[in-house]
Amino acid sequence: MRFIAFDLETTGTVPGVDQIVEIGAVRFNNGLVEAVFSTLVDPQKPIPPGASAVNGITDDMVHGKPTIDTLLTSFAEFCEDSVMVAHNAPFDSAFLTLDIRKYESPAPRGIIIDTLTISRKVFPGLPNYKLGTLVQHLKIPSTGFHRAEEDATYCGQVFVEMIKRISVAGKTPQIENLIALTGKTELRFPQIERQPKQMGFLF
Repeated sequence: MRFIAFDLETTGTVPGVDQIVEIGAVRFNNGLVEAVFSTLVDPQKPIPPGASAVNGITDDMVHGKPTIDTLLTSFAEFCEDSVMVAHNAPFDSAFLTLDIRKYESPAPRGIIIDTLTISRKVFPGLPNYKLGTLVQHLKIPSTGFHRAEEDATYCGQVFVEMIKRISVAGKTPQIENLIALTGKTELRFPQIERQPKQMGFLF
């Protein structure tokens, strides 16, 4: 199965108020990493100390890095129409969706799958369903967490393990069945057709 696992680091937890400071996207093919899209993002505002304490990303690290409006097109081109996978996908998707709408930018075209909701069905009885807990439960080798590329990689590895457990006779589940496991409606990024800007004339 070919898919993109993605993760964001942000200045906080409120889309529309807080901003993206890092994007990590990892393309998996047949369970192996095939390509990586990873970049720090200048949020054009100070990063709160609380956010830096979680992800280790500081103002100095993002100073002079690309801004989100210059990255969305290349992110969309990397992802194309691949299935998109994230842990707590509605959170990451909300941040990206707001910026896609704000800048009328291209967006990944694939359906978005949430490993958090699926993991509750596939691995019942765990104390919690944080990404780190699942990585530990599945004995996936790890170093640190809360950096976008690393967390996207862990998310992809968790997804691969989940697919193995719910496959029947080696046959990968249909996307419709994966969506049904989340218990939520289909999630996708908006596809926006950039509108020509109206020019005003003085008579």
